[in-house]
Amino acid sequence: MTVIAIEEHWTSPKLTAALTQLPPERRDDSLALNDGHGITERLEDLGDARIADMDDQGIDLAVISLAPPGTGPLSPADAVPFSRDMNDIAAQAVSRHPTRLRAMATLPMADPSACGAELDRATRLGLVGAMVYGRTGDVMLDDPRYDDLFETAAALGQPIFIHPQIPPRVVRDVSYSGFDEMTDLALSTFAWGWHIEAGLAALRLIVRGTFDRHPDLQIVLGHWGELLPLWSERANGLARFAGLQRSVTETVRSNIYITSSGMLSVALLRHTLAVTTIERLMFSTDYPFQRPTKEQVATFLGEFATETDRQNFMSDNARRLFNIDGAS
Repeated sequence: MTVIAIEEHWTSPKLTAALTQLPPERRDDSLALNDGHGITERLEDLGDARIADMDDQGIDLAVISLAPPGTGPLSPADAVPFSRDMNDIAAQAVSRHPTRLRAMATLPMADPSACGAELDRATRLGLVGAMVYGRTGDVMLDDPRYDDLFETAAALGQPIFIHPQIPPRVVRDVSYSGFDEMTDLALSTFAWGWHIEAGLAALRLIVRGTFDRHPDLQIVLGHWGELLPLWSERANGLARFAGLQRSVTETVRSNIYITSSGMLSVALLRHTLAVTTIERLMFSTDYPFQRPTKEQVATFLGEFATETDRQNFMSDNARRLFNIDGAS
C-alpha cells in the first residue's frame, strides 16, 4: 500500500539568509521555529537523509513545499527571482528522486502580477500545485489582485495550498503577548494563532466569491482544515450577506481538501468526516516539524472504516488532486 504525504517542508540556506537579513519590521519571527533540534538540517536536505527519514516513517512519496514564510516577506524585486530559484531547485530534487518526491511551487506573492506566470512556468517544470499564505504584507489573499492567480490555477488544474502564517504584529501585541518571548511566539503560531490566520484566509476567499467565479479551483488546508470545518455551519450565514451561490459548508465539501498535518487524532478524523467526505481528506506529516513514526502512522490508518477509505486517505486522493503517477 502506497503512502503519499503532501505537506513535507524544505528550505534553502540562501533564502533563509535573505529572510533573516530583512529589517525588523519586515522580518517573520516564525523563522525561529525552523531552527534547532535538527530542524534546519532536515529542511535543507533534499537527498539521502530525507529519503531515509521517509523510509523510517513508511512514506513512499512526499510532496515537498517551501517552509514558512516562503518568499512572502521579500520585496517584489527579490521575491520573483527567489521564487524562480526555489522552483528550479525543487524540480531538480524531483528529477533526482522521481519515484519518491514531487514538489509544490513557490510563488512571488509580493508581486501579484507575476504569480500566474510563475505558476505556469512551474507547472511546465513538473511541479504540482502551489503553496501560498493568507496575507502578504497587508494584502490579503482574497484581494482582487490575486484573481489572475486563481484563474490560472483553475485553468491548469493546480491546487493551491494555504499554509498558516504568523498573525500581523499589531494582532500579536494585543492577543498573543504578555508571556515570555518563546511562549508568545508559540501561542501566535503553531499553538493557535496561525491556524486562525489560515482558516480566515480560506473563509475570506469564499466570502469574496472566488469559488463562484472559479468553480474548478481547489484549495488545500492542513491541520484538519485550520478550524474552518469546526465553524462552517456558523459561518454559513455569510452566504446570504455576501450574495454567494453556495453556503460555506457546500464550498468546503466541493472546493477544499483537508490534510492531517501529522495530527493523527481519531477524534479530529471523525469530526472532519461529519462535515465533508473521505474523498476530501489526505495524509501529511508536516515534516520535519512533526515526525510520526511508522508504527504511529500504521495505527492511525487502522482506524478507517474500509480499505477503500484508507486507500483514499493514504494516497488515492492525493494522486487525483496532484496528478501524481510513478510513486513507488
